[in-house]
Amino acid sequence: MNLNLRTPIAFFDLEATGTNISTDRIVEFSVVKVQPDGTEEILTKKVNPTIPIPKEVSLIHGIYDEDVKDAPTFKDVSKELYRFLEGADLAGFNVLKYDIPLLVEEFLRAGLDFDIEKRSLLDAQKIFHMMEKRNLTAAYQFYCGKLLENAHSAEADTIATYEIFKAQIERYDGKEVEDLLGNKLGVIENDVKKLHALFNEKMVDLAGRFIFNDQGVECFNFGKHKGKPIEQVLKEEPGYYDWMMKGDFPLDTKRKFTQVKLRSFNK
Repeated sequence: MNLNLRTPIAFFDLEATGTNISTDRIVEFSVVKVQPDGTEEILTKKVNPTIPIPKEVSLIHGIYDEDVKDAPTFKDVSKELYRFLEGADLAGFNVLKYDIPLLVEEFLRAGLDFDIEKRSLLDAQKIFHMMEKRNLTAAYQFYCGKLLENAHSAEADTIATYEIFKAQIERYDGKEVEDLLGNKLGVIENDVKKLHALFNEKMVDLAGRFIFNDQGVECFNFGKHKGKPIEQVLKEEPGYYDWMMKGDFPLDTKRKFTQVKLRSFNK
């Protein structure tokens, strides 16, 4: 089918150095602009973010520092992209929470006021989540073939979750798990410890402020030190510990931070 358009609509996706709108930078963008008559134009460019791309992020989108070292900066291509998007509505997957805010931020850093007030904004992810539910009731129907009675009562939800988990293990036992790039992460087995290692291997604290890198070292997963080992930051900026201890971080995060600090002092 053809979309019923009155104005052009631009479907776009961004790859970046991370997910922090304020501090991360675009490393690639691609836009498919569709005209009301159905004709399409595509603009795709890699961008030098001027900051390092963390390895764990490169493993997701496949773009490394070497790939963009000779690419133009976003400021270099900002006017071309601005003109390409002029007068077009915006659409994509998860664009409302991530891509559009990051794009606007990058334009502002380049000295361009990218106005979205008069544009329609469409998010395919929002439609997907609203029309194809991904809640406990939907999971119970999908995996167990049952309707969840008394949903949101603690006992009914708990029993349903137990049944779902058993059905998942039965369905996926022996099957390989892959990340978004097709990298094999392991095999699902009927073993709790192995399942934990498979799905939570990078988890340090429950809030996700710290993660293990590929060498098994605890690293920051947010802010200006994202990607840096905790012990390195403690040596280079000792005051950062006090800042986090006084900050609005979960007690579990502070506890894990303290454990790493004490361990580093005992080396």
